[in-house]
Amino acid sequence: MKSHVRTALVLLVAAGLVALFLRNVDLVSVASDIAHARPEWLALSLATAFINLAIRAYRWQYLLEPLGRTTFASAFRATAVGFAASTVLPARAGEVIRPYFLARTAKTDDRMSATGAFATIVVERVLDVITVLTLVASYVFVFGRDMALTKPIAFAWLKGIGAVGAAGAAVTLVVLFLLAGDPKRLGRATERLARVVPSFASAIASIVEKFARGLGAVRRPGRLFVALLWSFPLWLSIALGLWSVTRAFQLAVPFTGSFIVLAILVLGVAVPTPGAVGGFHAAFRYSTTAFFGAPDAAAVGAAIVAHLLSVGPSLLLGLLFAAQVGLNVEGLRRLARQAEHPA
Repeated sequence: MKSHVRTALVLLVAAGLVALFLRNVDLVSVASDIAHARPEWLALSLATAFINLAIRAYRWQYLLEPLGRTTFASAFRATAVGFAASTVLPARAGEVIRPYFLARTAKTDDRMSATGAFATIVVERVLDVITVLTLVASYVFVFGRDMALTKPIAFAWLKGIGAVGAAGAAVTLVVLFLLAGDPKRLGRATERLARVVPSFASAIASIVEKFARGLGAVRRPGRLFVALLWSFPLWLSIALGLWSVTRAFQLAVPFTGSFIVLAILVLGVAVPTPGAVGGFHAAFRYSTTAFFGAPDAAAVGAAIVAHLLSVGPSLLLGLLFAAQVGLNVEGLRRLARQAEHPA
């Protein structure tokens, strides 16, 4: 699909989600709720955004070790640049920019490749899904058991989502483990399959082998388990940031209830709009009003502020770090195209 057509479709989806988000809302009341939000809770939410970025960078550095050593500072800069790119570009471009930025700008081992580093991003996403599903399960079956009586339909819906998500994460882990088992053998097999297009055979085999080598953490259960453990403080910190915003707007959401908000936000931000605009907002409004009875205007105001606080720090830091190596937004767009179509 041509880039301008894809961009138009993404913007159309974003506009539809924003319209859904603002449907039947009194914007004057929204502005009033934002103006009266409690600043101490917003400050806590802002602080968690920096903590989240640091934990993500540390976990990524740890996952990269089987592939090649890099510094925490390099991983932190690349992580911030990746999240900034996803904020200003469509289709979550930062996911492919982050490993390429690291490989091109950081001092790493010779074994490090952008393709291999991208494989660790896939592992990260699987760990994130497992962690969020665990937090949701803890609320549904431990902290929020009353929901089975007060909201039976919602309770059943959450259990269904959890079951499907858990199955998907398990299958993905198995596939990644099989891919990681023997990178060279996988490369040879891919080369044989790619002989139908001889001009690309060796390139395809090389890319697949590097990707499989990047899954080194999957071949080491102990390392994978430690990375999973780091995912819990990460997502608990993200939940704390969201809960702090609900406290600032005086929404009746318990801390453990933020796990539900978190899970629905994960679905919302999966829509590949720049910065998750629309998807984040609609998911936040729905989760707080449907599950916790939040007033519409307050939920809308809280969603707007929560989004700004969650993307603002990484956006500013990422653009700063990108500018230090001569990349502006257009440069990030070119880097994304290079990453999607490597030579």
